[in-house]
Amino acid sequence: MSTVRRDAVRVVVPATSANLGPAFDSAGLALAVYDDLVAMATEDEGVLVEVSGEGAESLPRDEQHLVVRSMRATFSAMDIVVPGFVLRCINSIPHGRGLGSSAAAIIGGIVLARAMVDDGHERLTDDDVLQLALAQEPHPDNIAAALHGGLTIAWLEGDGRADVARMDVHPGLRPVVMVPSASLSTAQARTLLPESVSLEQATVNIGRSALLVHALTMDPTRLMAATEDRIHQASRAAAYPASLTLVDVLRDAGVPAVVSGAGPSVLAFVDDETRQHVALADAGEWIVREIAVSPTGARELPLVP
Repeated sequence: MSTVRRDAVRVVVPATSANLGPAFDSAGLALAVYDDLVAMATEDEGVLVEVSGEGAESLPRDEQHLVVRSMRATFSAMDIVVPGFVLRCINSIPHGRGLGSSAAAIIGGIVLARAMVDDGHERLTDDDVLQLALAQEPHPDNIAAALHGGLTIAWLEGDGRADVARMDVHPGLRPVVMVPSASLSTAQARTLLPESVSLEQATVNIGRSALLVHALTMDPTRLMAATEDRIHQASRAAAYPASLTLVDVLRDAGVPAVVSGAGPSVLAFVDDETRQHVALADAGEWIVREIAVSPTGARELPLVP
C-alpha cells in the first residue's frame, strides 16, 4: 500500500523554448533557468501556497494555482488521497514570455506529487507523466522538454497519446534569450495562426525542421538555414512586432534567431563572432541573457539547508 512521505520534497524544472523556428508545436529546448518547488503533505485540509520571484504579484495562492492543480490531478491518477499540503514556489522563469512557464508548472507539479508518494516512480512512469501533462497542455513541445531536458521532438500518435525523442545538443551551442517587458498569452497568439498554408510553405518548414535536428545536435553552422520559418512567426507579427523586427535585424547580421514559443521573447544562437550582435537588443527594453541548455528536465533535488 502506498504511503505519502511526511518530509518536504523539492523539485526543480527548467524553462523551455518551443518551435525553434520551423518545427512548430514539435521541437522544444530546455534552458538552464529553473523554477524551484518544495511541497510537504499536512494533516490539515486545503493548501497553503507561497510564491516568490516571477509571478509573485499575480499568481493565485489557492487550489487554482497551476502547480496545485497538477499535483491534485497526479494524486488522483495514482489513487492517493492527500487532504492538504504546503507548497513553496521560487520562480525564475518569466511568465507570458514564450519560455514555458506554464509547462514548467504542469510538469513540476506532476513530478513533485509523484515524488511525495513513496512508490510514486513505480506507479507513474515518465510516459505517464507526459500523458497527464498533455491533458492540461494539448501541445507536447514544451512539456516534453520540461520533462526530459535537452532537445526534444514531440508528437501525437493516432490514439492521441504523446511521444517524445530526446537528444543531447552540440556542446558548442550557445543560446541567448532576449526577454521584453511586455507579455503575451499563448492563447491570444494562437488566434492569429493561419487556418491553412501553401504546399510551398509546408515543404520549406519540413525541410528546415529536419535540418534543425542535425544543426542543433551535430553542426551548429547550419543553424541559419535550419531556423528559417515560413508558417507561424510572420502570421503572428501583429502580436509581437518588436520581436519580429529584432529577429529580422539579428538574422540580417548573420545571427540565427527565432521567436521563442508563442513569443514575445527572442531566442538566438551565437558564437564568438556573432555574440556582439545581440547587443542590438540592449538599446531597447530587453533583458539579454546567455543561457546554457539544461541537460536534465524536472528532477528531485535535496532540500537547501
